[in-house]
Order: sequence, then C-alpha cells, then structure tokens
Amino acid sequence: MATGPVTQQIVRNQQGTQKPQANVHLSDVEDCLVYDRYGNGIPFGRLYQDKTSIIVFVKNFLCYTCKEYVEDLAKIPKKSLLSADVRLVLIGQSSHCHIEPFCELTRYPHEIYVDPERKIYTTLGMRRGEAFAESASPSPHVRSSMLRGTVGSLWRAMRSPAFDFQGDPLQQGGAIIAGPGSEVNFAHFDMNRLDHMPINWLLQLAGVETVDFSDQPKIIHV
Repeated sequence: MATGPVTQQIVRNQQGTQKPQANVHLSDVEDCLVYDRYGNGIPFGRLYQDKTSIIVFVKNFLCYTCKEYVEDLAKIPKKSLLSADVRLVLIGQSSHCHIEPFCELTRYPHEIYVDPERKIYTTLGMRRGEAFAESASPSPHVRSSMLRGTVGSLWRAMRSPAFDFQGDPLQQGGAIIAGPGSEVNFAHFDMNRLDHMPINWLLQLAGVETVDFSDQPKIIHV
C-alpha cells in the first residue's frame, strides 16, 4: 500500500471554530488487523482504500455515551451512504464476541470491527484518560445523565454472558475521514467521553446527506 500523507487533527476550540492539533499517519496502521463479528481479521487499510470512509472509534462498548452516540449513527440511512459512495465504519476495542450484542442493543446496521489490542488507537495517539474544559459544549448525541448512564452500563456488564469491561475503560475514541487511498481528509480525537464529533459535521465533511436526530415531533405548516 502507498504511504499516506500527513494530516493535522482538527479540534473545536472555545469559540466553536477549528484549529490544528496533531499529526495523523495512516501508513503506521494500515497493516494492523481489525476483526469482524466472526473473528476474521482484515488489514485496517482495506477499509478506506477503495472509497471515502467515515471511521468512528468508540471508547468501549459498555460506555453509555458510546451507546447513545452509536444509536444515532444507526439512524444514518444506508441509501444516503450509497448515494455519496461513502462507507461508515465503527471500530471498538473489545473482543469480537461483543460485536453482535452491541449491534442488537444499538440497532447499528453498518460496518463494524474491533481492535482488541488497541494497536490503532495507541499508534494514532488517541488519548487514554480524560481531559475536560469548562467551556466545552455537551455532546448533542448523549441523552443520559452520568449517574443514569453509569448504572445502565454496570447493569449491562452484569447481564453479559462474558463479564468484562469490553475494552479499556480509560481509552478514548475519535473519528477520521479517509480515502480513497491513504489520504486523510479529517481527524478528531476525543478528549473525554462526551467529546464526540457531531455526526452531521462528519456527514457534511464526507459529502453525505445530514440526518435529523431530533426526537421532537415535526410541525408541518400548510
């Protein structure tokens, strides 16, 4: 595979605008294996070689903020991705055995893989631990309070046939838009569990039709 260019991470500052922060080298991770729900491994680079891909890395499958974020990712119509010729790929850091239950829980219908040894997370420089800023905007995709969300996560862990944390609980995620080839068009690494990139921002950057995530009934003027 060709060596990809260096790109800068984009993060939001206090004014909501964008600023560069870190370099992303996809050439360092393109041969790392990710695993599907059956335990089959494929090179990470195959996910973005043939077309533009939105690749979302989640904190872990038990995290309530990740669950609610992925529930909104699940609302993206497949036809919108097909029309834009864009792939949507979710990456977790648990064992592959947790993929199927997580998809059933969130109704997530798109591509999903795991990086159980966190090689891609760590090589790309995604944060381990959390940093909070008083001026940070809350995630538009998280609906539960910390107390309610944490209790729900613990309850899911206890009911799971394979009781574990389904990934390093301190690991943070992020999102990149890459391809075709090894070109990186956008990167954002989460600073904490609430620092998800707004989904419609990702869709707009990738040229995909945006989604109305509002749960409020629509008023139609006639």
